[in-house]
Amino acid sequence: MSTQRRDGLPVTQWGVDAGDAALAVLAVHGRAQGPSFLRETARRFGAAPVRFYAPEAEGNTWYPRPFLEPLASNQPDLDESLATVDGYLAALAGAGFPPERVVPWGFSQGACLLAHHVLTAPRRFAGLVLCTGGHVGPDPLPPPAGTPLRGVPAVVRSVEDDPWVPSHRVRETAELLRRAGADVDLRIDPGTEHVITDEACAAATRLLVATAARAGPR
Repeated sequence: MSTQRRDGLPVTQWGVDAGDAALAVLAVHGRAQGPSFLRETARRFGAAPVRFYAPEAEGNTWYPRPFLEPLASNQPDLDESLATVDGYLAALAGAGFPPERVVPWGFSQGACLLAHHVLTAPRRFAGLVLCTGGHVGPDPLPPPAGTPLRGVPAVVRSVEDDPWVPSHRVRETAELLRRAGADVDLRIDPGTEHVITDEACAAATRLLVATAARAGPR
């Protein structure tokens, strides 16, 4: 569903040179957005030794219906988009960034897609940043078996009265991540706007810097 280069990596990239990056950030945009939105948002991050890779959904949407509707209403697009994430993770691994050196970051529909991916096909990423999103579907997901995300730092951010993503789903998703072993930093601020706050950007930067330091040079 997404445009990609012959090497399988997203066309839109930014950050430090790939050869100098300790981590890759897979940046997944929201509905009616594109990679440029996350690139502009990343300007609000502090310096970190990472390279960003941002795929673009066909028609700027990863699935057609609201994320709390029955899963069938978003098929086959949802499964295709989850497979797209898998494809990019495989391409990043081929470029020297295995999952333990990748931080998925998403906003809104992109955060929902990533949350669903991480909870249904868990792997030990370097970290996870979910800004205003939760897993897809009307009902809570069963937690992954065991603790496949043990030690994975996860920043989860939203606002209490977001018009598109109810805070209860954000909290449910954070709890599922915790039960899977992730080290979750959850914060839901008062508000009604569908935005990535300055505090969320600062928290993402702290995660990237700390995780890059632990990972060390490639």
